[in-house]
Amino acid sequence: MNIMKHEELKVKLDRGDDVKLIMALDRRAYENMHIPGSLHFANMLEAVNSLHPDDEVVVYCSNPACAASVNAYRILVSYGFRRVYRYAGGLAEWQEAGYPLEGLMVQPPELRSDFAAPSLAMAA
Repeated sequence: MNIMKHEELKVKLDRGDDVKLIMALDRRAYENMHIPGSLHFANMLEAVNSLHPDDEVVVYCSNPACAASVNAYRILVSYGFRRVYRYAGGLAEWQEAGYPLEGLMVQPPELRSDFAAPSLAMAA
C-alpha cells in the first residue's frame, strides 16, 4: 500500500497539483469536517466511474485506525487505478498539524479555544 505523509500532501495541495483527494467516510462526516479540496462520493463505484485510472488519487478518513480509506484504496487498485495513495493520518493528524479544515464542525480561528474543536484522535 502506497502511503502519503501529511507534509507531502500539504505541499501538493498548496502547489495546486492535480490530486484527487477523496474522503472515504460517509456524507455526514464529510459535511462536518474535511480537508479543503476533498471530493466525496456516495460509494466507491461512483468514484471509479468519475475518475480516470491515471489520476493521482489520495484517500483518507478520520485517523490511522480507520479502515474506510484502506477499503477505498483496495477498491480503486482492483479497478486498475495505478497512482493511489492512502493518507493514513487522516483528519486527526491533519488537524494536529494545524492545517486548515472545512465543514460544519470547523470553527473559524478567531473563535477557537483548546476545547472548541472536537478531537478526532479516537474517531473512526
